[in-house]
Amino acid sequence: MKTNLGNIERVIRAVIGLVFIALSATATVGWWGYVVGVILVGTAAVSFCPLWALLGINTSPVKRV
Repeated sequence: MKTNLGNIERVIRAVIGLVFIALSATATVGWWGYVVGVILVGTAAVSFCPLWALLGINTSPVKRV
């Protein structure tokens, strides 16, 4: 699997994902907060976003040959 997320985007996704998980754990938002949070943290962890791949977006600084 090729990476399509840059480091800055990965950090932003991880932080926002953790915020969603924390908000859901404190019952500020519903169960969907866990889902969104896990997806964001997961895509940040593997440096790959399937939606970005479908849309042809690549923020990774790694050059593809």
